Amino acid sequence: MNQSLLNVNEVSSFLHVHPKTIYKWKDVGKIPYLNINGLIRFKKDEIEKFKDKNRGRLSGFAEFLPKFDLSLEKYDIMLLKGRSALSKKSKRWNYGFGTVYVRKTKQGRIRYYIDYHEKDGKRKREIVKNAQTRSEAVLSLQKKVAEIFDVAYSPNRAKKIKFMEFSELYLENYSKLNKKSWKCDYYSLNAHLVPYFGKFELSGITPLLIEKYRAERLKAEVNKSSTNRELALLKRMFNLAIDWDYSKENPVRKVRLFSEKDNLKERVLSEEEEAKLLEESAEHLRSIILTALYTGMRKNEILTLTWSCVDLKQRLIQVVKTKSGKNREIPINDDLLEVLEELKKHKLSDYVFPNPKTGNPFKTVRHSFESACRRAEILNLRFHDLRHTFSCRMIQKGCDIETLRDLLGHHSITVTQRYIHTNLDRKKLAVELLAAKKTEKEADLSHICHMDDGEKKERATTPLFSIN
Repeated sequence: MNQSLLNVNEVSSFLHVHPKTIYKWKDVGKIPYLNINGLIRFKKDEIEKFKDKNRGRLSGFAEFLPKFDLSLEKYDIMLLKGRSALSKKSKRWNYGFGTVYVRKTKQGRIRYYIDYHEKDGKRKREIVKNAQTRSEAVLSLQKKVAEIFDVAYSPNRAKKIKFMEFSELYLENYSKLNKKSWKCDYYSLNAHLVPYFGKFELSGITPLLIEKYRAERLKAEVNKSSTNRELALLKRMFNLAIDWDYSKENPVRKVRLFSEKDNLKERVLSEEEEAKLLEESAEHLRSIILTALYTGMRKNEILTLTWSCVDLKQRLIQVVKTKSGKNREIPINDDLLEVLEELKKHKLSDYVFPNPKTGNPFKTVRHSFESACRRAEILNLRFHDLRHTFSCRMIQKGCDIETLRDLLGHHSITVTQRYIHTNLDRKKLAVELLAAKKTEKEADLSHICHMDDGEKKERATTPLFSIN
């Protein structure tokens, strides 16, 4: 480029962009140019200034490669690999970082292709649309390799992907493989998160946008706990996006979750309610309810329980496929042993509580449980509250929290503490202990005041504690 004026092809080679890009920049006034008798020309010094000014946008891996003139001769001599690389009959040019080759269509038209490797080593071959010369194909190859280089080694760049596309990656490559509750993720994503965030790229999801989503869910009168679960899912997805090079930061970390203290449902079944519920329950439901009350097992753990996990001689239940993924053993008490022995006599299948019509586990007992509660006139009782009832009764009988944690299958005592509730009668009794203690002290003081000197002396010499 010794001339003071450059044409479009020379400028495109100098800036490493397609000639069509030069025309687009010219039309919008982005690049300085001259119109000389209908010919588009560019001043060399102005183009050099333009390149220096936009170096950050134009630079990349291609910036470190040798520049070539329009004939490609010097470029080919420096970079081409192979003996026949410079042959006039060659249809494939290997430049080390990638390859350019040509093919003819059925109509005899020459099409240029590029061949290179992505970051993960996967080979990629694609056609260079609208390429008329090999120089244009090489420029396209440089651009592709530069993008891969920048994504792989630039600390400030991540692969671009929209949230909708990433949600599919998350479900197929993580949720379905690692979570038994992946269907909950599927529902949360398709019903709420994707409709709101789906059109945004991951880099475009900011803490402010997440705050707006949280506010909209609150206006829709969605439970705070449900919104927190959705944000927890979003947070986990962004952590994976960082590991998978799709994001550089997790915006959910800057968003505070709702407090769920007001959402805790403390419902414990009383002994009177238990009697009514069992009386109004169907035969198959009655044994399921008793198992829940005597073991604290989750509903799904009970419904999928098999006889191979029940040892009536050792009086133990082996709970497998748990929510926490950790197996546990639960002893069988006398009342539950009687229930299980009766079921064993009329065994229908390998499941302890099978559907009598199919022999398979019940998918749900919600309808029968709610009907029994309605007939027994018991309000606001969920099946999961039977697990809370078990926990409360165990504490009342003197069970320590460590043992209760093992029986419930919790990883942390903090979770177990949410299952411990005290009823109003026990609270009244606890408060009355203070009054009872005070009354005993007052009676003791009154007795001391009415003692004679000999009795007081004898009391003073009597030890407070005796060791046997």
